[in-house]
Amino acid sequence: MVTTTSQVADLARAIAGDRAEVGSLMGEGVDPHTYKLTRSDVARIAGADIVLYSGLHLEGKITDALTRIAGSGKPVHAVAEAIPSDLLLTPAGFDGNPDPHVWMDVKLWTRALDAALEALVAFDPAGADHYRANAAGLAERFGRLDAYARSALASIPEQTRVLVTAHDAFNYLGRAYGLEVRGIQGISTESEAGLREIEALVDLLVSRRIAAVFVETSVSERNIRALIEGAAARGHRVEIGGALYSDAMGAPGTHEGTYVGMIDHNVTTIARALGGDPPSGGFEGRLTAASADVGEK
Repeated sequence: MVTTTSQVADLARAIAGDRAEVGSLMGEGVDPHTYKLTRSDVARIAGADIVLYSGLHLEGKITDALTRIAGSGKPVHAVAEAIPSDLLLTPAGFDGNPDPHVWMDVKLWTRALDAALEALVAFDPAGADHYRANAAGLAERFGRLDAYARSALASIPEQTRVLVTAHDAFNYLGRAYGLEVRGIQGISTESEAGLREIEALVDLLVSRRIAAVFVETSVSERNIRALIEGAAARGHRVEIGGALYSDAMGAPGTHEGTYVGMIDHNVTTIARALGGDPPSGGFEGRLTAASADVGEK
């Protein structure tokens, strides 16, 4: 089985267990908005029995290729496109397409889990019981993760419950867990941030006395540094609150290299930096204070 992003690969591995070998085209720190297929990617897809991808134009430059492959008869499934349209955000400036960063809301990503499960059951009916048992266990864990995120982010003082990041990857997290979210770039990292957007965010930081902004592990820090310098020029100190995982997860084999670990890291890092009081070990006690420093330079 071949998947595109690390988030989808994590779902597939958890459901399939030892019944399938799962590979991911995109690894740690890779930006799916700008990713281009290589010759080896094309060969891997051609040799795969089934392909899972996120969809909703997340994998912008390769979506057309995946659609063509699906037309050839190979099982190809966009797991996020199973989410009902009335639950999706459709921001201005994204050509009428939904915001694809649905995994930032754990309840929405549970629907993607259901879609991945049904795709595997349809492809391999003999493994249905195995797949369903694995998916049920993961869904239960997602439920506890969602409750943790809600509690940790609610501990942030209301005045500072504002998340400022490099690009607009966190709107679903904001809607689900009560944060005001501002990104310098748009939904896709292909868009460019203008001076007007940066100045407006500096105004917000200064007027609300927001003490922290966040970099992302798969996006350049340049614009975030410009925000910090702009606020400093107006007498307001802003620090980098940590590096968040947005379009890609952490290193394979680490807690942050799983979907649960990615969300745990993000939620706990945000809550700590904005004045909240999350548990020191995060969800399930697997984080350390140093984890908030991931990706900082």
